[in-house]
Amino acid sequence: MDNPFHTKGLRHGANDPRGLLERIEAQLAERIEEAVEMAALELLVELRKRHQRPPPASDSQADRAEFHALSVDLLEYLREAFTAEMPAGSRPGLARAEASGGGDEGHRAAHAASRLSAPPSPAGLLKRIFGS
Repeated sequence: MDNPFHTKGLRHGANDPRGLLERIEAQLAERIEEAVEMAALELLVELRKRHQRPPPASDSQADRAEFHALSVDLLEYLREAFTAEMPAGSRPGLARAEASGGGDEGHRAAHAASRLSAPPSPAGLLKRIFGS
């Protein structure tokens, strides 16, 4: 029977030296990144429409900067919203995890190491649009 789910199968990692858990974490990170990018792009387009500005252009550094700022703003908003909804007893654990992880730089370094150790993946929609 064919797989009814059209996803990249985790079992198809023959060229990927990472273990199953590392591949799952990488795919989760990739899906979260795609979701944030899509939400930020949608918001950017809607804001442009509302303010009667032209749509974003993939070759515009200013548009890329605005897109990046919206992405960062969304992530900060989500962090605050999720933290506010966490049980008070869980918040110290989150603070310890953030402190021990080296902050953004530590997460960026871990993300970069994960991406650099993985085989190339096909370009997503935003990567084709923005060419990055």
